[in-house]
Amino acid sequence: MTTAQEKNGLKIMVIDDSSTIRRSAEIFLNQAGYQVVLAEDGFDALAKVNDHNPAMIFCDILMPRLDGYQTCALIKKSQKFHSTPIVMLSSKDGLFDRARGAMVGSDEYLTKPFTKDSLLKTVREHTANLEKTQA
Repeated sequence: MTTAQEKNGLKIMVIDDSSTIRRSAEIFLNQAGYQVVLAEDGFDALAKVNDHNPAMIFCDILMPRLDGYQTCALIKKSQKFHSTPIVMLSSKDGLFDRARGAMVGSDEYLTKPFTKDSLLKTVREHTANLEKTQA
């Protein structure tokens, strides 16, 4: 474990059916010292979320089997995870998509392809209080 990981080591879950997006997010987050849990779709995420207890979740919208809106709604309905920040990921940047994300409980919306800076800025904004309590 690197010094950065020892410093904050928060777990961030990335749910996306694109291996490229998952890998990019994993690299960016690992370099910043976060632990990363990857899930290929909503069902995979639901199976992993309880075991890993992520501090924050990035969730793609368009996925097979269980889409991001359904995944977000199911996670937010859980007593344990209702306050866990969930950021929707999508290549669409429409008002309808953002509103639908907010309706199912997402905390923010990040357009793909995201940059390292935009991803890390989003994580910092949503985990600032958690990092202080763990420091």
